[in-house]
Amino acid sequence: MPVRADRLPDTAELGGATGAGDPAPPPGLVVLGHFDQAPGYGVSRPHGSPSWLFTWTTGGRGHLWQGGVRTSAGAGDLVVLAPGVPHGYEVEAGARNWRFWWVHCRPRPSWTAWLRPFDAGAGVYAVTSAPAGVHDRVGTAFRRMHADARWTGTGAPPDATSPDGQVAVAHGSPARELALSALEEIVLLTAAGARPTAPRPGLDARIRRAQELIDADPGAPHTVRSLAREVALSPSRFAHLFSRQLGRPPMRALREARLRHAAQLLENTDLPVQRVGAASGFVSPFHFNRAFRGRYGAPPGAYRQTHGGPPG
Repeated sequence: MPVRADRLPDTAELGGATGAGDPAPPPGLVVLGHFDQAPGYGVSRPHGSPSWLFTWTTGGRGHLWQGGVRTSAGAGDLVVLAPGVPHGYEVEAGARNWRFWWVHCRPRPSWTAWLRPFDAGAGVYAVTSAPAGVHDRVGTAFRRMHADARWTGTGAPPDATSPDGQVAVAHGSPARELALSALEEIVLLTAAGARPTAPRPGLDARIRRAQELIDADPGAPHTVRSLAREVALSPSRFAHLFSRQLGRPPMRALREARLRHAAQLLENTDLPVQRVGAASGFVSPFHFNRAFRGRYGAPPGAYRQTHGGPPG
């Protein structure tokens, strides 16, 4: 029998909720659970939710929609729905079940940059290529979050027991912060290791590896010679192959990665502009300012005032 969640439960209902459907709480709370639903299960919110919804599928398949965007979720997929947009979700047609974690909360500001590459439109973020190697750790983090959310703030947090059908609500500040820390780990593990798009067909594995090294640590003192050494190519052969396959020389790709990195630091930290430049691999503040203005149309300080600032 389909489950409808067209209105938001009050705090008393949240405290006593069971496995019928995930309640959408006020944005200040963290509410989560793990359900295994059969065909016919579905939730519809014509007015959206006041909080963000995170879902992590552990088995079967689910179908989620928000605005005009629809997505399917299988095991190892993280789908995030932003608040305020009509949405719904259900067991996917033809699937035997849908087993998934769900979390309603207000995310930390720093998560925006991690999810941005997976923006599917209408406030939908679909991370559907998280590496299989992180799945167990993500599951552990969810179980820890479920236990931490039920902590009273005194003594030890409860053990991470089987969560099926049990809704946990983090009312207190310590429990809420612990739960958000676990969810932050989940978002980082899934988004950082995933590819928002499929690898280009025919891309040489050595060039892909070099690009991954640049993206992972753009502030490092990479050179053509050091990158070539990492992928067992001569510098001249590496530079030629990189430029031919990716359409730009390796040092230009490094410069672009450093500027993206600097923009993320400006959006999400309060580091001084000079330290942002140094952390992003720019030795000269003057060169950093000029390069950043050329890429983003504004100097670093003005960009920060427009696009962000310190989290919290």
